[in-house]
Amino acid sequence: MRILFNFLIISTLFSLCFSELCNPQDKKILLRIKQHFGNPYFLSSWKSDADCCKAWYSVECDRVTHRIISLSLFAGELSGQIPPEVGDLVNLQSLTFHKLSNITGPIQPTISKLKHLRFLRLNWLNLTGSVPEFVSQLKNLTFLDFSFNSLSGSIPSSLSLLPNLDALHLDRNDLTGSIPESFGAFQGKVPSLYLSHNQLSGKIPASLGNMDFDVIDLSRNKLEGDASMLFGSSKTTQFIDLSRNVLEFDFSKVVFPSSLTNLDVNHNKIYGSIPQQMTQLNLQFLNVSYNRLCREIPVGGKLQSFDNSSYFHNRCLCGDPLASCK
Repeated sequence: MRILFNFLIISTLFSLCFSELCNPQDKKILLRIKQHFGNPYFLSSWKSDADCCKAWYSVECDRVTHRIISLSLFAGELSGQIPPEVGDLVNLQSLTFHKLSNITGPIQPTISKLKHLRFLRLNWLNLTGSVPEFVSQLKNLTFLDFSFNSLSGSIPSSLSLLPNLDALHLDRNDLTGSIPESFGAFQGKVPSLYLSHNQLSGKIPASLGNMDFDVIDLSRNKLEGDASMLFGSSKTTQFIDLSRNVLEFDFSKVVFPSSLTNLDVNHNKIYGSIPQQMTQLNLQFLNVSYNRLCREIPVGGKLQSFDNSSYFHNRCLCGDPLASCK
């Protein structure tokens, strides 16, 4: 009797060790996603007789519930639109489609069902259409990246309602219109803001001066007017790139945050002179070329550590590393 009892215990333990952990419903959804893409070799590990929590690449399961919490597809041979079935993986916390140039179409509307999503990266694809309003419903998002696509239309002002956002990447698209006024009133954290390489136009909203961005990149757009509100002595901003716009303001009146390490304002219409305060900054990168600056470059700090390409093609700027002032 004891031998039989021990055998049953061992059999039960053996069964538990080798039983499948993957949630059956999640597995069915993933197999439909594989079928949507034509059962590519890229997803060859997704076998129906294998445990998706143990043997499948590009997915991650929760250690307790064994539900799929991460789907990460990148740098493979996948074609077509993002499958609508991704929205049925309701426990997803992270969703990535990255460097898949044959992924086309709009941002899949069913993503709106993923209320637990924290990390959403759909970049280096060939997505078209607009940045959807439903994204603002994903209140747990901390990272949002739609960069390197062909998205068009305006930026939804509702994105400022995301309370936990650390970074917003909409750069390298074909977005038009103005920067939303609401981006000067993010409801929670102030995210690092990447809007470069678009077709954004108009003035930078004055409300952005209320925000203490760690990083703000508005380069290579068609923005005009004043950008001095992005600076300020009380801020902790480290990186500002405003290059290749048509901005026009008095540089000599700008007060810089002491935290600033990277500043690029090249190819604008900025006038005035370089403030003496810039000698106090621990700059790692500086470019003020192709503007309308004048007078002598202040001596001190890091300003002479940059070569003349950081300063040339200004109206009457002079002094080391440019030619001496007359």
